Amino acid sequence: MLHATPTLTDDDLRVLDELTAMREELKHQVASPRKWTGLLRRSLTAAAIAGSNSIEGIRVNLMDAEAAVAGEEPTETDADTWADILGYRDALTYVQQLANAGEFSWHPMFINALHHIMLKHHLEKWPGRFRPGDISVTEQATNTVVYTGPDADDVPVLMTELSDWLNEGDLEAPSYVRAAMAHLNLASIHPWRDGNGRMSRTIHTLVMARCGELAPEFSSIEEWLGIGRNTYDYYDALVHVQQGRFAPSKGDDTLAWVRFNLRAHHLQAQLIRSRANVAARLWMGLLTVAESEQLPERTVTALYEAVRGGAVRRTMYQRDEDLSNDQAARDLRTLTDRGLLAAKGETKGRRYEATAKLDALTRNIVMARGVANRLREPYDFRVIPG
Repeated sequence: MLHATPTLTDDDLRVLDELTAMREELKHQVASPRKWTGLLRRSLTAAAIAGSNSIEGIRVNLMDAEAAVAGEEPTETDADTWADILGYRDALTYVQQLANAGEFSWHPMFINALHHIMLKHHLEKWPGRFRPGDISVTEQATNTVVYTGPDADDVPVLMTELSDWLNEGDLEAPSYVRAAMAHLNLASIHPWRDGNGRMSRTIHTLVMARCGELAPEFSSIEEWLGIGRNTYDYYDALVHVQQGRFAPSKGDDTLAWVRFNLRAHHLQAQLIRSRANVAARLWMGLLTVAESEQLPERTVTALYEAVRGGAVRRTMYQRDEDLSNDQAARDLRTLTDRGLLAAKGETKGRRYEATAKLDALTRNIVMARGVANRLREPYDFRVIPG
């Protein structure tokens, strides 16, 4: 037996309508293949990787997370953490590929395979295999057990039930609701020795991706859940509905969980809409800078990454613009000579940061981001900081 899908209230339906409107707006905004949309997709994927892993105490800076997405090497992350990041990247990449796969269907072995992709570097944790014994979740601060999963013998049956529901259950429910319920049920079954939280969030993203509305990186809430206090709210929402042990709830009891997820999607959508608006304006502003400095248009990619992400690496710029090593190095040297970028670090760790001159040229655009990121609380209309 699984947790039951709740009946939504008028307030929830209003939030869903607003989500639909934002989704349609964003879909049109990123529909045309522009250079900045590809860079935005990469940064959102990196933010999802960093956010979901940070919930588990696996920390990576956004620059290295973006390097993972781009197939580059890290500059600061240690080897063990990097293996975790690459496993999550590979799982999320597979999710992105499955978004429009016509032959796709849910099955316990598919979910196990995705788990193996994510944790294949930890053979001692049985990647791709259900746990052999009991499992519980302990709150580290107090060393108290906050949740006990079902018996290991029940896991295969429950995972089959979950797969059947994903294929055929509550198909009339909005994708946001089905994703939240898949997330809750997988986290509650807790079928593996490790990786249950990361897998639950990944399955949530895959359910959203399969609805076919937007690419997974635009509909994931993994970044939002990994930001500051949001992580504690996330755990609180799970604890509230799970009540300490595996005892599937009726729909009335799962409404608070679904509402938590709808709120997270709404706030994350507002953030992404703001970032898309700023990215478009920043790109156009940097095109003007390149023209005034008589620079090749391709150098806008390096300038954009320096302003948006804080730094640009030669190897990533080279890959983004399909340049030779010498071409990329020459462009970055030119940008440095013009006073737009400044080189920091040595050899492998070398990066190029925006100078005061470049910051001054783009200040008005970047400052507008802070105003745009004032988020509207979907359920009680408070405005909260972004």
